[in-house]
Amino acid sequence: MASVVLSEAEKVYILHGVQDDLRTDGRGCEDYRGIEVETDVVSNTTGSARVKIGHTDVLVGVKAEMGTPKLEHPKEGYLEFFVDCSANATPEFEGRGGEELGTEIANMLYKIFDNKSSMDRESLCILPGEHCWVLYVDVLLLECGGNLFDTISIAVKSALFNTRIPKVRVLEDDEGSKEIELSDDPYDCMRLNVEHVPCIVTLSRIGHRHVVDATLQEEACSLASLLISVTSKGTLTCMRKIGKGSLDPESIFEMIETGKRVAKFLHLSLQNVLSQEESLGKKRHKIGFLR
Repeated sequence: MASVVLSEAEKVYILHGVQDDLRTDGRGCEDYRGIEVETDVVSNTTGSARVKIGHTDVLVGVKAEMGTPKLEHPKEGYLEFFVDCSANATPEFEGRGGEELGTEIANMLYKIFDNKSSMDRESLCILPGEHCWVLYVDVLLLECGGNLFDTISIAVKSALFNTRIPKVRVLEDDEGSKEIELSDDPYDCMRLNVEHVPCIVTLSRIGHRHVVDATLQEEACSLASLLISVTSKGTLTCMRKIGKGSLDPESIFEMIETGKRVAKFLHLSLQNVLSQEESLGKKRHKIGFLR
């Protein structure tokens, strides 16, 4: 992951600010930076989204293809994740430098969505045991400026909200053989219910307090962080500690409660933005990469 080198004086300055609930950019400990969300930015995908938080920039594309259900879940479709850390994001990702981080992020996404309460995967089934929809979710990290996991989770949820899957009809002839017919009408499609798709909230421990949406400079001052994925109802679905430092049980419980509180507001704000953007229809002014 991208990192910066700070002097001891800079670390002390950041630490004292966090202790007083006043961070270097004027935010409180539980405040996010401004979040930019735009959907439908890639034309040849089933759904896409681009999300920027500070200097962290993530692009997500979703491609729906027909496949065979997994043996352990014959009545469900499934998601496949691939994360590409662009060398333009930070020099540390040059060569194969970003592969380990990409695998780590993909595994975290698998854990989040390996939960029936996160998403209705049965809606992706076409014929039990024979055909289902497979959603290939490609994540491209364009720029890294801190708080990577949160940005990616917001981008994945936004891209799934934007996903339109063609409706399928199963036709059966006189001999009993079944054929699958895809609708040609671009408006005759199925939407995914992303209401319960969780978002990740990363809480970084700095001194005796913890902050959300840490910048690269704040991450350099933190020895341990807690990643929690929380649904819009405040349900905790996954938790993981990163960093070399340790966290005592009391701190972990405090961080979980903070994460749940922050996540509820994050989900509500994101849903409002996505619904508002969709309501504009063709009147929406697409920005894309022409910023």
